[in-house]
Amino acid sequence: MSLDEVRFLLSETDPGKLGPSDAEIAFVGRSNSGKSTMLNALCRKDLARASSTPGRTRTINVYEAAPRRRLVDLPGYGFASGPEASRASWGPMIEGYLSGSTSLKAVFVLVDADLGPTKLDFEMLRWLQGHELPWRVVATKADRVKPSRAFVRRREVAEACGVSPDALAWVSSKTGTGIVPLRQDAARLLGLVSGTR
Repeated sequence: MSLDEVRFLLSETDPGKLGPSDAEIAFVGRSNSGKSTMLNALCRKDLARASSTPGRTRTINVYEAAPRRRLVDLPGYGFASGPEASRASWGPMIEGYLSGSTSLKAVFVLVDADLGPTKLDFEMLRWLQGHELPWRVVATKADRVKPSRAFVRRREVAEACGVSPDALAWVSSKTGTGIVPLRQDAARLLGLVSGTR
């Protein structure tokens, strides 16, 4: 089994209404970190709506890779379009899901490879650490970093996030860089690979 069978399951604003599962991977990041585009690249199909306008993901969007095994796309934090009241609800929604899920195998924290982690990214990492949740940093849009700078830039982003360069996923949805190993990692975490359930 692989992520090729992923399908949209549901959208919800109340984390308590998502229903039970056996394994979940959540995706968090700034509103323009490229979450939707990366999810589509991971699954090799147009599942998540990618927009040029930051903050279009306003609900918890759940995708099912196999029965009770899910990818969860959370609303982006930081700059986003939309009513102020709606934006204000995203923080509690994200925290409610992350602190309430009992089947969370990993939180993929997406940061911009070229820009590096922001204050909000650091706050998210500290929050995850404080709640002892499993997380991994995924540097997106790696194609925007010049090849001559890629090695050094990957090390800089990793050090800023407090991880080793090898532990940092360096990906580009546009060129496909790093997508295959990240897909394999996600499949393993979800128990889709033989011997990992």
